Amino acid sequence: MLEAKRRAAIFLLLAFILAAVAGYLVLEKVKQLNAELGGMVEIYVANGDIPARTLLQASQLTKMEIPQKFLTASHITDEKDILGQVSVVPLDEGDIITQNMLKSYSNLQNENNRLVALYRTDKIQFDQEIAALDRVDIIVSIEKDGEKNTELFMKDVAVAFAQGTGEYFAGIGVEVASEDATKLIHMQNYAEYIRVLKANVGQDVEVTGEQGEEGKEDVPEVSTKQPPKTEQQTQPQTESQPNTQTNPATQTNPEDAEASNKDAKSSEGNS
Repeated sequence: MLEAKRRAAIFLLLAFILAAVAGYLVLEKVKQLNAELGGMVEIYVANGDIPARTLLQASQLTKMEIPQKFLTASHITDEKDILGQVSVVPLDEGDIITQNMLKSYSNLQNENNRLVALYRTDKIQFDQEIAALDRVDIIVSIEKDGEKNTELFMKDVAVAFAQGTGEYFAGIGVEVASEDATKLIHMQNYAEYIRVLKANVGQDVEVTGEQGEEGKEDVPEVSTKQPPKTEQQTQPQTESQPNTQTNPATQTNPEDAEASNKDAKSSEGNS
């Protein structure tokens, strides 16, 4: 009886030791697998059905975890890389959003407009550097019926973007109507010469006009106003006049004075 209990205790102890060893081996294997997978990382998926060419917003996105080992360069882990982009394909709920599905949102003023790039070449010349949101006039030189003509092809065309600045300025992208896009591309291909002129938006003219009006108001004030004469300036002139002007009748002659004195003495001697 005691021998049987001893054997049972030994078997239980061996079973416990084997279970502990097996658990340790399993835990080490899990750790090894997690190390190979590199942990978990969050990627972005569609939170609902998203039609194609739709501007993506934060409410249309949600996160999903995948192992680090299966993360590729096309997966998106930062929300900023999605916001402001459009999907070129329709997305269903739960679809993983990748870089090759997205394109930059085009800031066109009208959905019927198109962007046409004009780059500086021997045939296309820019008179000065042009920036985004400027406006330009496009002048072309063409040959019709054996006669060469230079004419204004497009006027006041909006500039969507500009590539390069300063000496590295390369060209611009203009926004035109879809029916005018083919005409502009035709001129790019077959016109002898294209000149792009920067159009004046009129702000500098208005400011200059206001400054000119202010200048006109200031000039008369400076030229016509004279400082008024004060009492201190006029008073010395009035007081000095009696001193400078003398009456000839009141002036006495010295010879006449001596004669009158002699007459007075002779009259006293006679008396």
